[in-house]
Amino acid sequence: MASAHELIEELRLPTRELRNAAPDAWAGFGQMHDAALADGVLPARVKELMALLIAVVKQCDGCIAYHAKAAARHGATSEEVAETLSVALLMDGGPATVYGPRAWAAFQEFTTPVT
Repeated sequence: MASAHELIEELRLPTRELRNAAPDAWAGFGQMHDAALADGVLPARVKELMALLIAVVKQCDGCIAYHAKAAARHGATSEEVAETLSVALLMDGGPATVYGPRAWAAFQEFTTPVT
């Protein structure tokens, strides 16, 4: 996998083009995304950790990059991410031994200061 930053950048233009080609569907998805991940009974941080876990289980590198970034932005800690990825390992077994470390690396990429 490319770095999470690079992957997000690689997806930027084709995502924008597809969103422009099917604006109603993408607007609906955006509304659902915002509603599902907003603070509520569960804080957004926890919801982003859940999304990161699902991204690992679904083996979606783009999802991993986006939700690792969002988890970092919402204040998730390395300890929280490690425990979350342990649950992914429990629920998904072998494939999580590949995608879990990818998620870990992506999260670390967004929490490590750039020098």
